[in-house]
Amino acid sequence: MTPKSIARVLLPIALVATPSIAAAPSPDLAKLKDHLSSVQTMTANFTQTDAKGRTDSGTLQMKRPGRIRFEYSAGDVLLVANGKTLTFLDYSVGQKSSWPLGRTPLGPLLSNSPDFNGKAEILPSTDSRVVVARAKSAGQYGQLTLAFLRNSSAPGGLQLYGWTAIDPQNHRTTVKLTNVRFNVAVPESAFDYADPKKKK
Repeated sequence: MTPKSIARVLLPIALVATPSIAAAPSPDLAKLKDHLSSVQTMTANFTQTDAKGRTDSGTLQMKRPGRIRFEYSAGDVLLVANGKTLTFLDYSVGQKSSWPLGRTPLGPLLSNSPDFNGKAEILPSTDSRVVVARAKSAGQYGQLTLAFLRNSSAPGGLQLYGWTAIDPQNHRTTVKLTNVRFNVAVPESAFDYADPKKKK
């Protein structure tokens, strides 16, 4: 799995952290804002399916401000933000790539005060149990659509179910979350990692 494919799958989750505030915001948009403002930690299992039907799975741990860890079940790929830097690690090939967290779409999602500045909209849904949000413009990272389940016991009455990303090359990737838990204990050690050894 390449850094490009990792970014295509995982970076879209952060863009939902900047929904639009219209003159008369919808109740669902208000719920989305309440949800994101209320979630300080989150853990989940995820299953990823790419355009060719290939699947991968793993675990997610998130803690505001600035920390998140995506770990694939094979154990050789990580994406970790430690508060300042977002780092991709592929132990199978000895590769490490890093970016300033604030310059990635994950920055707003992981801040203590997510920025709600006209980046997303609520879409009509054929299922009353589901709230759908989408970025208003495709932009650099492609188009994405996120699905939230209505859940009265979840923060803001919403639970993130998953998302679909379509990158600038029109490749579609879908991620579904299960066993989602909010505001649970997440240790600081979750955002530590060992540098991969370069392959000769």
